[in-house]
Amino acid sequence: MRPLPASTVEIAMVPLSVLDLSPICAGGSAGQSFRNTLDLAQHAEAWGYRRFWLAEHHSLPGVGSAATAVLIGHVAGGTTTIRVGAGGIMLPNHAPLVIAEQFGTLASLFPGRIDLGVGRAPGSDQATARAMRRDPETAAAAFPRDVAELQSYFAPTTPGQTIVAVPGAGLDVPIWILGSSLFGAQLAAHMGLPYAFASHFAPDLLGQAFELYRESFQPSTVLARPYAMMGVNAIAAASDAEAHHLSTSLQQQFLNLRRGRPAPLPPPVDTLSVRCSDGERALLERTLACSAIGGPAIIRRALDGLIERYQPDEIMVTAQIFDHAARLRSFDLVAQCVASAAGSLHGS
Repeated sequence: MRPLPASTVEIAMVPLSVLDLSPICAGGSAGQSFRNTLDLAQHAEAWGYRRFWLAEHHSLPGVGSAATAVLIGHVAGGTTTIRVGAGGIMLPNHAPLVIAEQFGTLASLFPGRIDLGVGRAPGSDQATARAMRRDPETAAAAFPRDVAELQSYFAPTTPGQTIVAVPGAGLDVPIWILGSSLFGAQLAAHMGLPYAFASHFAPDLLGQAFELYRESFQPSTVLARPYAMMGVNAIAAASDAEAHHLSTSLQQQFLNLRRGRPAPLPPPVDTLSVRCSDGERALLERTLACSAIGGPAIIRRALDGLIERYQPDEIMVTAQIFDHAARLRSFDLVAQCVASAAGSLHGS
């Protein structure tokens, strides 16, 4: 029996999931983005992805997933086996009871398939956060208490309990802590919860956060050992050149956001050399460092390099690609890379 290359073993052992922002493309509409999201979820289910997560953002013309729980219901209702969840709900924007009721409803409609990732960022600018009638500073400081309150609403009711989440009480809704700093890692470790790091746009502290989470983890009734997931921009195509061309939509979207001019997801361009400064390009490279962009061979090497370095238990793949058909092909190719490695592993 010929031993497999270490890279093939690594990539075959880590499950893949999808993070979708339900992108609204230039010239498109929210309705079309929702149809595309469901189509992607149905394909992802067939391709063997473990989860399909949607993220809460507000006042961004290129992101359609603001009403995250509603969109989760749309996706879960159009699929049958894939887990569907929030990656995440920005808890400072909401009363924990309301979120418990929303996800209790989802879990009642789709038993065993709903995940609830929560973060403490507002998912918007400060003015938008205040428009949601939340004080961003006060709400962020209350995040640990809000997570504990949220957990309590999913616990079985006790005699004399005054406030009950209906539906929600007694339901098994897994709660994840999301983060892009060391704070979330500490909280997830202390509470014994699974942890997801937003390395697809904030990779700087990924290594430190995973190390802190694993070293400080305290087993809980929901999780016996640490479970860490990382986000990766994975844009795959038949050739490296085509993949890099497709990735310019993500780069433009990021630059528009940094310049204070958020816009719908733009079509790809041939080059960004005349559209951003050297400083902006350096920022792009740093911010999007956790990325796998290229043909299948590059995707395999990039994913394996990230797996070897950070040892994630799961990878959440995201891809801001303008053309929906190209986006589907990208997720398909990424899944094929892992499937072929798994096939080689089992066939050895």
